Amino acid sequence: MFFIGLIIGLALYLWWMAKDAFFLVDEGQVGLVIRFGAARHGPDGKLLLAGPGLHFKWPFEQAKVVSLREQLITLGGEQGAEPMMLNDGTVIRLQSMLRYAPQREGIAKYLFGLHHRREHVAGLFSSLLRNEIANVKGPVMQADLKTLGDDLGGSFALVRRDRKLLNDRIADFARKELGDYGVTFEAVDITDIHPPDELADALNAVMSARAEAEAMRFRSQSECAQRVMAAEQGVEIARTRAAAVEEEITELGRHLGALDSGGVLDAYLSRRRAEVLSESRTVYLKDEPQNGAAR
Repeated sequence: MFFIGLIIGLALYLWWMAKDAFFLVDEGQVGLVIRFGAARHGPDGKLLLAGPGLHFKWPFEQAKVVSLREQLITLGGEQGAEPMMLNDGTVIRLQSMLRYAPQREGIAKYLFGLHHRREHVAGLFSSLLRNEIANVKGPVMQADLKTLGDDLGGSFALVRRDRKLLNDRIADFARKELGDYGVTFEAVDITDIHPPDELADALNAVMSARAEAEAMRFRSQSECAQRVMAAEQGVEIARTRAAAVEEEITELGRHLGALDSGGVLDAYLSRRRAEVLSESRTVYLKDEPQNGAAR
């Protein structure tokens, strides 16, 4: 009975030893073995990294597996946006994401150089972002209706308008700084920029005023165009009427000239006078003096 218990205990011990003697590394990961607090190195002094697969280690050794896949850090935490101050003192709330991946050659720096790796990279990125945001200088305000909304926003308007340029500047600076921590910078994305409530209200008021002013300008232009068109049509109608009257006078003069040539102009005028007088209700006669005496 004693031997049976001894065999069972030995089997359990060997199973426990075997369980801790192997570790698994997935694709996109590297593993390393730490013995008594020191990482295992090769004959050339370089850190021994285990690729994907099943690897052996002694039970008293510790295995660490590090993912080389792209990792995402979102600034702002639970609030979703981090407050930052612009060059003109405007405090905005910024939502941004950092994408990075640990370097295979920099595993020692990334794993042993940083105690809280993710928090440290997030803090460094936040500091870089604050520095770049604080160096953004807004445009000088101008009394121009077309650019009044952007000028009123100051540095906030510049950050909102040139977001890609800001991303590029942050990316260039981050590539230089994050390389010393054993990680490769992938990209930075400023997803959203929230202005202060007072500035947002002011910008909305300016945009509303601009839209109303544009609508009034278009209405005024339309009314002026209609008036100009009506005036042009009135002038054309008056010109046509004048041409018709001129043609009528010319034709009447030609007809009277023909009557005068035929010697019947006086008879025609007498007949026309009689026709006019016959249609009138009141006739006024003017006495003319005869033989020098007035009546």
